[in-house]
Amino acid sequence: MCGGNGVSGLDGSERLVAQNLSSLALVQLEKAIMEGEISPGERLSESGLARRFGISRGPLREAIGQLEGRKLVTRVSNQGARVVSLSNEDLLDLLQVREGLEGMACSLASQNMTEADLTRLEDMLALHGKTDAMQTGRGYFQESGDGDFHQVILEACGNARLIGILSNELYSLLRLYRHRLSMRPGRPAEALEEHKHIVAALRIRDPDAADAAMRAHLRSSRSAVEAWMAAEEQSS
Repeated sequence: MCGGNGVSGLDGSERLVAQNLSSLALVQLEKAIMEGEISPGERLSESGLARRFGISRGPLREAIGQLEGRKLVTRVSNQGARVVSLSNEDLLDLLQVREGLEGMACSLASQNMTEADLTRLEDMLALHGKTDAMQTGRGYFQESGDGDFHQVILEACGNARLIGILSNELYSLLRLYRHRLSMRPGRPAEALEEHKHIVAALRIRDPDAADAAMRAHLRSSRSAVEAWMAAEEQSS
C-alpha cells in the first residue's frame, strides 16, 4: 500500500537509511577510484563491489550513476560501467586547458581572497608538509573539496562559470591520474614549494604574479605527466 508520498513501504527513516547508504557507497567508490585501487578503464562489477563495501547493489548502483554524471564513469554497450580512461593525447590536452583556466582563476582570486582565506591556505600547506607521505617522499596526497589547495583558490575566484567548468568535469578527470603522478620521485617536495610561491603571489594581491605562479606550477605538473608517459612507454 502506498503512503501519501507515493513511496511504497518506505517511511522517512527508511528513505534516510537508503540515502545514507548511497552516500557511503559514493564516498567509498570514489576513494577507490581516485587512489588507484580501481584503475582507469576497469570494469565496475556491481556484485563484487557490493560485497567489498558490505552494501546492497541498489545504493551502489546509485553511486555509480552519480559518478557517471561527473564523467568519471562511462557505460559501454554490453560491457556495463567502467572507470573512464583518457588517452595520453586527451590527458595532455586537458592539462593545457587547465593551465589557461586555472591561471585565470588564480589571477581573479588574488583580488578576492580574504585574509582568512590566505591564512587557511598557509595552514593547509603547513599540514601538507608534515604528512608522512610528504616527509618520506612517497607522494603529495590531498583531500577533495575544501581540503584541496586548488579547489580553495578556485572557489575564491568569484566567477561561477569558471568554477563550474573546472570543478564539474576537469578536476574530477584529472584526479584519476593525480594520485599516481604525485608519487614521482622528487615531485611532492617540488609541488609543495610551487604551492607556496602561489600563496606568496596571492598575498601581494598581484593578478599577473598569481597567474604566472599558477601557470608555472601547472607546467611543471605537465612535465611530470610527460615523464610518466615516457617511462610507461619504455616499460611496455
